[in-house]
Amino acid sequence: MFYWLLGLVLFALGICLSVALHEAGHMLTAKWFGMRVRRYFIGFGPTLFSFRRGETEYGLKAIPAGGFCDIAGMTALDQVTAEEAPRAMWRFAAWKRVIVMSAGSITHFLLGFIILYLMAVTMGLPTAVVGHAVVGNTSCAAATQDPKTLKVADCTAADASPAAAAGVVAGDRIVSVQGQKIQDWNDLVVKIRALRGPTDFVIEHDGAERTVSIDVRTVQRLEAGAAAGKDNKPVEVGAIGIERGAMTQYSALAAVPATVEFTGEMFVSTWQGLMKFPEKIPAVIRAIGGENDPERPVSVVGASIIGADAAEQGIWEIFVFVLAALNFFVGVFNLLPLLPLDGGHIAIIFYEKIRDALRRARGKAPAGPVDYNKLAGITMVLVVLGGAVVLLTVTADIVNPIRLP
Repeated sequence: MFYWLLGLVLFALGICLSVALHEAGHMLTAKWFGMRVRRYFIGFGPTLFSFRRGETEYGLKAIPAGGFCDIAGMTALDQVTAEEAPRAMWRFAAWKRVIVMSAGSITHFLLGFIILYLMAVTMGLPTAVVGHAVVGNTSCAAATQDPKTLKVADCTAADASPAAAAGVVAGDRIVSVQGQKIQDWNDLVVKIRALRGPTDFVIEHDGAERTVSIDVRTVQRLEAGAAAGKDNKPVEVGAIGIERGAMTQYSALAAVPATVEFTGEMFVSTWQGLMKFPEKIPAVIRAIGGENDPERPVSVVGASIIGADAAEQGIWEIFVFVLAALNFFVGVFNLLPLLPLDGGHIAIIFYEKIRDALRRARGKAPAGPVDYNKLAGITMVLVVLGGAVVLLTVTADIVNPIRLP
């Protein structure tokens, strides 16, 4: 229990740090352009302490559930003093306002990238996401597989791994087979199952490639899609006695392109997850009733519980990976063109520029800042819907959280 609580506290601190850096991104870019920053606070509710440095008040509030950066004149409707008016945010060039509003998400992306890079050089990156065919264990190539239970037979001396005999070790990446480039682990399995006898494999070991000849053994295996208890029929396939590696560790230099690639995969999966979010809401409701879906959306509470479980079991790579994934999710979500998210403000800035360009083309003067009062109704609806979704996911994560096995 101690390590679980420790993991929970550490994960919560990681989230608080992310929020603090998010708001710091807004503040620093605003100050850089010369905008007036009134306050920078972490948390909400009653103020625990604060201090003033120059024109900005810095402080910590009692509820560590977010934070805010108060920039004078974020919209033309904001009340500003005569002293603040010349440096009100809405008076600045559109590109500067876009940078300030997107700085929070960019900070999340940078933080996620740094976390993944540190993972790459210490724990390694998950091969399932990167897609590389990385070798884990090289134990054996068992001769048979039980058609009913799907269990592969125990190894004997005759089943020693042909890959290990050729010098392949855990952590090696299989680059190509018979001159054909390997895309991912599934691609490798398909190619090996069709092979027999001595075959040339290109292996990458510690960043250097070499060609080895592996004597592909013929074994009995079930077809893909076989189900336990069914009348499955074994077929003859090729095997070299390797298992998929869970993580791939990189040198400090090789970790840079690997992390860039991994970050791209994270952006794709995050966006796909956001697009599927509405259809996952019923799974959240069912989770409250007791039927849990491991792929349903989770709140910050749910992510913290998963992080605590990972810490208790010593699986720190999952702890760190979830923290990185959370940063990417928050960064992408915050850029959605919906008020009151930063993306909503950015969308309005682009709308103003496009509208004024069209007006100039017709010989008319710019129309001025958008009247946010006209968007109050839509904003309130989105706030209520967003609050309801948060309440649902938090409730599900409290009464029926997703736990690591």
